[in-house]
Amino acid sequence: MRSILAAMLAIVAAVSPAAAVTLLNVSYDPTRELYQQIDPLFARAWKAKTGQDVSIKQSHGGSGAQARSVIDGSPADVVTLALANDIDQIADKGLIAPDWQKRLPLNATPYYSTIVFLVRAGNPRQIRDWNDLVKPGVGVITPNPKTGGAPRWTYLAAWGYASKTYGQDKAREFVRRLYKNVLVLDSGARGSATTFIQRGQGDVLLTWENEALLAVKQAPRGAYQIVYPSLSILAEPPVAVVDRNVAAHGTRAVAEAYLRFLYTPAAQDVVARNFYRPRNAAVARKYAGQFPNLKLFTVDKNFGGWRRVQKAHFTDGGVYDQIVAQNNR
Repeated sequence: MRSILAAMLAIVAAVSPAAAVTLLNVSYDPTRELYQQIDPLFARAWKAKTGQDVSIKQSHGGSGAQARSVIDGSPADVVTLALANDIDQIADKGLIAPDWQKRLPLNATPYYSTIVFLVRAGNPRQIRDWNDLVKPGVGVITPNPKTGGAPRWTYLAAWGYASKTYGQDKAREFVRRLYKNVLVLDSGARGSATTFIQRGQGDVLLTWENEALLAVKQAPRGAYQIVYPSLSILAEPPVAVVDRNVAAHGTRAVAEAYLRFLYTPAAQDVVARNFYRPRNAAVARKYAGQFPNLKLFTVDKNFGGWRRVQKAHFTDGGVYDQIVAQNNR
């Protein structure tokens, strides 16, 4: 009797779908809408392939703050953050394998963006390029580089422009003058968008291209316009599985599949519709009219990589802190 019962239970286990699984995606500010649309697509694809139900929970905030939350114990299965250094910080604590960028195509960046300017109707301050941001009286809105990803890209974009235009020795003074004009330092890109759009502060918002395009789409026609500077930065938000957490949760297979799904044509189409620049060539061609060609430089070639940048500019007492202290005198 026992052998018959055991055989029946084995058959039931073989044909029953696996227990439902939940993933936690710890991400940065502007990706709420993106993953709200991608997650159900992945869940349906995973269900069709494996018979298993999966739900994905999201957490959003400034990228640096989100990285610290994972280090401090947030049970993230995957992180989809604004820049490689934030994931490196988690890896340095042993939560993610050091070779995380080699596990997925294009250094684990399934989409990319850049930094642009959002101005009010008619561009009353006639802001055309980075040099206009340091003029007296121009009110700039951008987040705090110590807590968010977009502001670190912004800071480096301004530094790169100044280095090319005025020379490396004058870049620091240019960036200091820009931050002297910053009215509010929110913790992340979405907070700065709220300050600029809903609270009506500032003449120009420095932000992700996707955030600027979303703002133009959602606002009354003509309320805002995007200014593309003459030079900006290739901003690559990377993704990674949090190895220690998926091992504890038993979610590695689904977490890895979730990140690979971001590269599929279906997900890449959602990426483009949410104004991130897609990596898939066919999807990029489909949405080519949405994204102007830009002259972009990179962190690796122009600054020696994120680890060097973080140590020089954004650690406590680094160049950014020195600039803030100088402006506060």
